[in-house]
Amino acid sequence: MRLAHCSDLHLLSLEGAGVLDFANKRWIGGLNLLTNRGRHHQSEIFEAMIEDLNQQEVDHILVTGDVTNLALEQEFRFARELFGRFSLSPEQITVIPGNHDAYVQKGAKHFGTHFQDFFSSDSAHASNETWPCIRRRGPVSILGLSTSLQTPWFTAYGVVGDEQLERLRTALCAPELEDTLRLVAIHHSPAEPRAHSRIRGLRDREKLYKLLEEVGAELILHGHEHLDLTASLPGATGDVPVRGIQSGTYDAGGGASHKRARYRIYEIADTCEAGKRPTMLGEELRLWDPAGKHFVQEETVRASGSVSASA
Repeated sequence: MRLAHCSDLHLLSLEGAGVLDFANKRWIGGLNLLTNRGRHHQSEIFEAMIEDLNQQEVDHILVTGDVTNLALEQEFRFARELFGRFSLSPEQITVIPGNHDAYVQKGAKHFGTHFQDFFSSDSAHASNETWPCIRRRGPVSILGLSTSLQTPWFTAYGVVGDEQLERLRTALCAPELEDTLRLVAIHHSPAEPRAHSRIRGLRDREKLYKLLEEVGAELILHGHEHLDLTASLPGATGDVPVRGIQSGTYDAGGGASHKRARYRIYEIADTCEAGKRPTMLGEELRLWDPAGKHFVQEETVRASGSVSASA
């Protein structure tokens, strides 16, 4: 199985937005747009990613939050239109929300309205509660958490919550998923030191750590930090890899090449030995090439920050 992971698209659309739309926390995001994000996060890069992914023969795509910039309804409509260009169906694409998708209280409602098909749980795991979403796809069970909530101004922290953690525990222990690689998808990084931040970290990370130590998982994928991050957390049967990825739409020109838009493809065995779970066979990192205006396979990143890559 080939599973692609991207995150933090920050798709912007101000079509129809009025002054009153910014009479809340959005004014901070609006200021950020004028000074930084509006120039560096480009929807054209995501359009190129869609074209590239459609050629990579992936079986599933995972997007770990921040689909929008300001949680405006027109942004969710714009994002949903772009997602319609994927050759895969919503059942083959899993999308979870990030803090920007809950910039204001209405954001969660808009996310649910426009992306319901991309996070609905399998019928066998459907319940009155949305999160975590539980989707078995071949040898992988995707357990998507929501850590997004409206937070005070100048903060971007996340919370899983006790009830969602308990439902995650049940899913991780589900007998019908015992022959799958359990992939926990989350927006905020659960690994230290970034998870420790009071401003943008994961507030109840210690409870998640305890859960993983008791029942385990095989992989955690996250976004939020706009960096290629590798860490691990103790699990019931061994360390659980924790991987982050850059924003899928970022390009600041000649600077900050380590933050340039990327996505990663994981290859996962579709069979396993009796009593064991499927394992990861390898991975591939696809990098935005601003000169060619397309994504290429990253081979080496030199200390200078320049990239040697091939299509």
